[in-house]
Amino acid sequence: MIVDDHPLMRRGIKQLLGLEPQFTVVAEASNGNEAITLAGQLAPDIILLDLNMKGLSGLDTLKALRDEEVSARIIVLTVSDARSDVYALIDAGADGYLLKDSEPEQLLENIREAAEGRNVISAAIADYLASRSEQRNPFADLTERELDVLQEVARGMSNKQVATQLHISEETVKVHIRNMLRKLDVRSRVAATVMYLEYKSQ
Repeated sequence: MIVDDHPLMRRGIKQLLGLEPQFTVVAEASNGNEAITLAGQLAPDIILLDLNMKGLSGLDTLKALRDEEVSARIIVLTVSDARSDVYALIDAGADGYLLKDSEPEQLLENIREAAEGRNVISAAIADYLASRSEQRNPFADLTERELDVLQEVARGMSNKQVATQLHISEETVKVHIRNMLRKLDVRSRVAATVMYLEYKSQ
């Protein structure tokens, strides 16, 4: 599902996704309220969400979608590379943050990776995301196995790949990730990965 208040942008994104056979655009929404309704009705696998929209903002739309327990991968697609926006959206549960001025081929590749369960962040903002500082060790409460899972997730592995790598079931991986997110007080794998990369770089 494409969520953007500019018809021309929605059309451009739809045409780009049309180049990839694995993608089908099941819905387009021009505002946040419409997106929330359609997401509940259609249960899309991926939601491409604009940040700066009239009415309900992208951030408020994202929070509402997560509160409704929408299971879709939610990727923010925006022109804003402001640190405050990136931090706010990742912390609110976005599964990725991509810039609209990315090369079309790169954008398509990023969306393809997101569909496979990987974390996607445009290269232009990845560096300063990784430099976001934490005052305390946020991983002290994690078990050894949860840390193992987090390390694999940070490498971009899907739940299935993590399960294979650690010789555990995919369901067990999901349980570890759920517990890990709760302990770290974040709402997405991407946010947990960013915290982990920041910690490792200190």
